[in-house]
Amino acid sequence: MRNLVLKAIKFYQTKISPATLPKCRYLPTCSSYTYEAVEKFGTIKGLYLGFRRFLRCNPFHHGGYDPVPDVFYFLAHKYKKPVNEKK
Repeated sequence: MRNLVLKAIKFYQTKISPATLPKCRYLPTCSSYTYEAVEKFGTIKGLYLGFRRFLRCNPFHHGGYDPVPDVFYFLAHKYKKPVNEKK
């Protein structure tokens, strides 16, 4: 399952994303973040983190540098805010 998800993300990054305008407000991009999270924490936890990140990637958030956390927490308030995001 994990390899299938990683291949799907790579397909998006190489075939679909280059055809669209850059929109991600974060670094690394949402797809790179999700890829790394799936590699680090497995399919379910990685997709959960990627989904949370995707929900934050909108005009109401400033974005900024937001790396994959070192430790997985289910509760969002345990994570640090991105570097450029106001508290």
